Amino acid sequence: MILTIDLGSDRPLFHQIVDGVKRALVDGELVAGDSLPAGRELAAQLDVSLETVQRAYRLLAEDGIVVSRVGRGTRIAEPVALDRIQLDSLITDLVSRAREAGVSKARLTALVDDAWS
Repeated sequence: MILTIDLGSDRPLFHQIVDGVKRALVDGELVAGDSLPAGRELAAQLDVSLETVQRAYRLLAEDGIVVSRVGRGTRIAEPVALDRIQLDSLITDLVSRAREAGVSKARLTALVDDAWS
């Protein structure tokens, strides 16, 4: 798994890490039971603070995507809710494309509300 971050993006670094892990799951680069890099190792690879990686790992744990155990590291949860991750990924892509197209949050929300009806 190769994670990258975009320092020029408005998206916080920890969210970019979360998105990268989710993308790797959707693409099949990661599967249930796979280990993620240790926090210090990933922080060094990405040239970010350890706190940034820890925050990303906490969010992934809260979403049930990873399980962290002291002395055993962080692993992809078994089972992992791939359908939900795919939906999260689609929503993230939608918001990103809307921003690139200059669509406001209010307009995007209105479009989603209309589509939901």
